[in-house]
Amino acid sequence: MEKEKNNCAACCDGCSLKDEERQPCEVWTRVMGYYRPTSEFNHGKKSEQAERACFSEERPSK
Repeated sequence: MEKEKNNCAACCDGCSLKDEERQPCEVWTRVMGYYRPTSEFNHGKKSEQAERACFSEERPSK
């Protein structure tokens, strides 16, 4: 049982990766009809993305 606990991905408090074991997460977004990684944005596009507002629509009442 102890061996299984040490091999778990993220199921217990004792499991965590060191910073040097982690890999960066690449974020993609849809721009003008196609997907593109945000890491390749130029300065203007990065600024535009930072100004975007997230929202959620509510269902219309019946």
